[in-house]
Amino acid sequence: MRSKGFRIHNSLGVLLVVLLGASSTYAAPKAELWARWQKHEPASSAKIDHGVWDRLLKQHVVLHPSGINRVRYQDVRAEDQRLLKSYLQTLQGLSTSNYNRREQLAYWINLYNALTVDLIVSRFPLASIRDINISPGLFARGPWGAKLLGVEGEKLSLDDIEHRILRPIWKDERIHYAVNCASLGCPNLPPAAFTGENTEALLEKAAKEFINHPRGVSLAGGKLKVSSIYIWFQEDFGDDAEGLMEHWQKYAEPPLAAALQKYQGGLSHDYDWRLNGIDLKP
Repeated sequence: MRSKGFRIHNSLGVLLVVLLGASSTYAAPKAELWARWQKHEPASSAKIDHGVWDRLLKQHVVLHPSGINRVRYQDVRAEDQRLLKSYLQTLQGLSTSNYNRREQLAYWINLYNALTVDLIVSRFPLASIRDINISPGLFARGPWGAKLLGVEGEKLSLDDIEHRILRPIWKDERIHYAVNCASLGCPNLPPAAFTGENTEALLEKAAKEFINHPRGVSLAGGKLKVSSIYIWFQEDFGDDAEGLMEHWQKYAEPPLAAALQKYQGGLSHDYDWRLNGIDLKP
């Protein structure tokens, strides 16, 4: 339902269309369901143990004063790397179809994030995850298209997990606040593993943190600047510019919410692909 009295200037809608067209060069993947992963057991009470991943996150994720969580990649010891790889192997050995939807959601988010951290640690030091050019295709950049995992006999890439499983099955825009691409422009990697019990709370916290941080949504000099996530995946956040505004207002703190309510201009967008390491400044 639209907010009563909500107004949006036509220039924002027009500019959004222009930006969406211009951003097509990024070729953000569409949500295309891989139907076999729809299978689940609603009545199952089985739990997946994410304790190893939780301990590694608590040890190496830093709540940085900038508001962007950082990772101590340089401090990950050989034993930690072994534990991380063992955790990834354990997850790949599970039959995910035997779990309920809550456990599955936490499973796929943790699998995505743990693999991303493993990719960085195994190649550290590097300036950006986009420097890991292992995806197939002449013009591909980054690791997202590489088939690096195997679950229930299927080879999977990071793109498969996000765009063929998580987005189309759960249809929850907050997925974009949960999967982490190891970049300063990305929503925070939380210092805790997702579980069937805490996922809803973590998703809400992540949405609020990101939208109220300058890299998410900000108004400076009378101009609205947002993360490119909202342009690349606009279809997930609303059918139009007004839908985006409603999403931002839902999580915005009072000062930002008030500014958005009366905003009648255009917008710009940006994304910082620099690595979210502890030794870097925002």
